[in-house]
Amino acid sequence: MSVPFLDLRRQAQSVGANLPDAVDRVISSGTYLLGPELELFEQQFALWAGSTFAVGVATGTDAIELALRALEIGPGDEVVTQATTCVPTVAAIERAGARPVLCDVDLSTGSLDPESLEGAIGAKTRAIIPVHLYGQCANLQAVAAAAGEIPVIEDCAQAHGTRLNGRRAGSIGQLGAFSFYPTKNLGALGDAGAVVTDDEELANRLRQLRCYGQSERYLHEVAGVNSRLDEIQAAMLNAKLLLLDGWIARRREIAGRYLEAFEDSPLSLLRPRPGTEHAFHLFVVRASDRDALRSELETKGIGTMVHYPLAIHQQPAYRRLGNGPVPLNNSERICSEILSLPLFPELTDDEVSEVIEAVTLASANLQPLSTD
Repeated sequence: MSVPFLDLRRQAQSVGANLPDAVDRVISSGTYLLGPELELFEQQFALWAGSTFAVGVATGTDAIELALRALEIGPGDEVVTQATTCVPTVAAIERAGARPVLCDVDLSTGSLDPESLEGAIGAKTRAIIPVHLYGQCANLQAVAAAAGEIPVIEDCAQAHGTRLNGRRAGSIGQLGAFSFYPTKNLGALGDAGAVVTDDEELANRLRQLRCYGQSERYLHEVAGVNSRLDEIQAAMLNAKLLLLDGWIARRREIAGRYLEAFEDSPLSLLRPRPGTEHAFHLFVVRASDRDALRSELETKGIGTMVHYPLAIHQQPAYRRLGNGPVPLNNSERICSEILSLPLFPELTDDEVSEVIEAVTLASANLQPLSTD
């Protein structure tokens, strides 16, 4: 049996006629931007996320950039985030005009390391962006303790459905930035994003910034951008949001089988932190010979991916960020060891069993990872 890493066609089939019906509804309305579908989605997503306001934007990268700009963070300011993340996190910081400062991660979870964060905070630090990587909630209590009065913007691109002590990711910091890229737990049929917050003033600034800085039609009081979540994507997200909790429950069910099956294997598992509810956007293992394991799984028809093969400062475009205030050894190490296994709600039980059997056989001769 061949098992794909991801098959978005299955999700579209599971949503059924609601997707084409949503498109027809938008076309018939004659309103394609900043209309009723977006208004409904912002209301429903804010409610689902446990926040007072949600502001739809064009991409998850825009969500981070506009969150920073809403806080009036820009040139001359520094923003601390982790070195193990997807490039859009730091791209958004630079697009806002600020300088990214990298801190290290914890090997057992892949999340931001609080001790490293403390060392990375400096006199010019104006915001901290913890990344809820893979659907694992960052240690936000420790982040808040280190941050003090510094604003915290949660990068929730992989955290739809993650909870910390009962609160949804995104509703804990001053702002939460979400991506609805098609592969996310809640994905559009293209690019889309949103920022959530409980602060009405910040929400109003975000709405202004996303539409060229307009306070009213053709009156531009600040320099903004064009970053609007269009009506068709909002309609798609409205249809999918109704199914999201069920999809997340299925992700957790599959992840539970993996965690149990690989408990005594040579693989190191990135386990949920106590007090958190992992959303399992990805199921990631660490292996002493990741490339050999991946190659063997490929021969068995099991799709895998690596999220991510290089830490930010190892990317050619961002090597200049490697000379920061703290070492990034864990980030470099984890990027050489991690492997993402198939996990999406439409995987069948038989496919999950096939993955477990293949991984168990392929990893049997690996050496356990050292704890040094």
